[in-house]
Amino acid sequence: MQSVLGLLYPPQCISCDAPTDTDFALCGACWRETPFIEGLVCDLCGDPLPGEDDGDAVHCDACLAADRPWSQGRAAMIYKDNARRVILALKHGDRPELARAAAPWLARAAASLLTDDTLIVPMPIHWSRLLRRRYNQSVELAHALAKTLHVDHAPDALVRPKRTQPHDGMDVDARYANMQGAIWPHPKKGGALSGRDILLLDDVMTSGASFDAATRACFDAGANHVSVLALARVTRDT
Repeated sequence: MQSVLGLLYPPQCISCDAPTDTDFALCGACWRETPFIEGLVCDLCGDPLPGEDDGDAVHCDACLAADRPWSQGRAAMIYKDNARRVILALKHGDRPELARAAAPWLARAAASLLTDDTLIVPMPIHWSRLLRRRYNQSVELAHALAKTLHVDHAPDALVRPKRTQPHDGMDVDARYANMQGAIWPHPKKGGALSGRDILLLDDVMTSGASFDAATRACFDAGANHVSVLALARVTRDT
């Protein structure tokens, strides 16, 4: 049956529909246009940095100037070119299946963040946005990543009772102010965070304001340790 389905529906690139060898993959051309992050990165946000990675933790200027409540952070891609197109399709294009393609990229980026007690927790969205989109892209990513890594995930451990304004056009201070009180532990399911090593997951990290609010909510619920992971990182040149 699988061979018949393969003949009827041959694998295609998730970005441009060109033929591929496997399902949920990028073709060679789209892979070359996808800016995956490699080499030396900021240990708190995953921003690519100049220089060689000698194993010592280094921090970017933004993280040196901010009071990051989490311990470490990584991102799989820079938010531009084909990475941006894939994420917009996942987030706004009604293509939740793209999370399955992203899972191996996230797993590679998350390798240094994992512990024996990691619990993956996705960034929550307000119910009104969930009603409009019909799914939370971060929940889809968390489910796919947890399956890939064979670790626990808690899709409902955090809630977003406050409908925040879109961050487009806001400066850093305004983004942080917008996120004040926006994310809480779930009244009934937030107990899953207690005593655990949390890996917070979102599709895109820009200023870190959403991760800041979510991290503090995890600690309010008794989390032992929090790291953050984004599918893509907005950098100063993007």
